[in-house]
Amino acid sequence: MASGPHEHYMDLALSEARRAGGMGEVPVGAIVINSDGEVIGRGYNHPISADDPTAHAEIVALREASRTIGNYRLTGACLYCTIEPCTMCAGAIIHARVARVVFGAADPKAGAAGSLYNILTDPRLNHSVELIRGVCDSECAALLQEFFKVRRSNQ
Repeated sequence: MASGPHEHYMDLALSEARRAGGMGEVPVGAIVINSDGEVIGRGYNHPISADDPTAHAEIVALREASRTIGNYRLTGACLYCTIEPCTMCAGAIIHARVARVVFGAADPKAGAAGSLYNILTDPRLNHSVELIRGVCDSECAALLQEFFKVRRSNQ
């Protein structure tokens, strides 16, 4: 599927999302790369199994990336996530000083990177993040749609 660097990294995030889906969690995945393109953090949604409301894919990937480099500041890093970050994740991205966020599917109900809020580019904050939207969006959206379709049919 990958045809360029963004698609390659989004494929890795989609693999993480599939891990979450396989566990019965909402299938969202994320990876963090450094300025050299090396993956330094991976994460997938697992708030239910972890009994942790902060166990979103982005937060998990940011935590791993920070441990990998030994610094909570991820200056120059790029976060790839399969869905638009929520307000909690956007706040963490700002505090970590991530340089760029690339996401797949927009989230009109909870998105904080342009759909509902614009936290990542809000000029009132002390950091602004470059955004690239819609990378592999149809595949990212289809993964979520199929998950919720199956969930609804099992209720």
